[in-house]
Amino acid sequence: MRLRNVEVIAPNFKRRLSGVTSTVVQLLPLQARALGIAALGPGLPSDLPHIAWWQVPGLWRRPERRPFRIWHARRNVEMLAGIVLRDILRMPLKLLFTSAAQRNHTAWTRFLIDRMDAVIATSARSAAFLKVPATVNMHGIDLSRFTPDGPLPAEAKRFEGRLVVGCSGRVRHQKGTDVFVDAMIALLPRHPEWTAVITGRTTPEHAAFQRDLAERIERAALADRIVFLGEVDDITPWFRRFDLYVAPPRNEGFGLTPLEAMACGTPVVASTAGAFQELVVEGVTGRIVPAGDAAALADAAEVYMADAALRHAAGQAALTHVREHFPLEREAAGIAAVYERLWDTSPSSPAKSASMISTSL
Repeated sequence: MRLRNVEVIAPNFKRRLSGVTSTVVQLLPLQARALGIAALGPGLPSDLPHIAWWQVPGLWRRPERRPFRIWHARRNVEMLAGIVLRDILRMPLKLLFTSAAQRNHTAWTRFLIDRMDAVIATSARSAAFLKVPATVNMHGIDLSRFTPDGPLPAEAKRFEGRLVVGCSGRVRHQKGTDVFVDAMIALLPRHPEWTAVITGRTTPEHAAFQRDLAERIERAALADRIVFLGEVDDITPWFRRFDLYVAPPRNEGFGLTPLEAMACGTPVVASTAGAFQELVVEGVTGRIVPAGDAAALADAAEVYMADAALRHAAGQAALTHVREHFPLEREAAGIAAVYERLWDTSPSSPAKSASMISTSL
């Protein structure tokens, strides 16, 4: 991409796919329709607007249409790089950070955030952990991709004629996979028409964790009804196939999977982790249960597993809710508004705190 046309840089300094990377990949093509934005870093699709590392020295020159560029960081290392470029190398940049963390920040992270020109929080809960003002702008999803209409996964043929309760995410303690398994061990003997499906990668350091879960399932004589599929190429068809989706993490940054499931017309039972309480309408599109509580999760899931009419009504309500409140276009518009407020400030002002951006909950 020609650097003079680049007005916003979205650094992505993590090669392996993550939730942050997924956000960048989804947002940039949409943002690029209205402004000059480019990614910088590894692990991104080749067709995404991007600049190369050799072009970085060109950031000393201002863009053609703006008084400065915006460096939109989403990780600590990306904030640090922006500070170096702006404050040490004196490049004409303003720094924006998007925070999804649902915990108190370390002293190092607070140090970096204090030097941002603006901050976006992805939920009211994440904003509450910040010590600086922030604009709350929740994530959205691509509603042309996540929809009830479309193909089902070919692998789902093995579950033909079965009702399926799904759980998706990396298999590990943080993601609450064990909470889901324990709830299903309690529930499935009472609901013989249901099968539980777990999608997601197990990394080597968590292999023992999965083996322990497999042993629990085997002892419960449910090995044919609680199934680990591993990492799947595309989770979207599975959200269509699931009759109920469960999001059981103990800790989460934001957590997009409940939105993605609801956009496919699937009701959701989710923990109190991440932004789930701001995504799921309690008793309407699904239920919220305390994180780490397998018994509470089982009780909430059973309400939907036992009542097809309630499950259908919740799925329809979920679809309407996501379409009204969480399109990706709304997220992009919220970010663009923050960009414009930054560009409206004087290019000569130091503006090294987020004080210019008011909290909008």
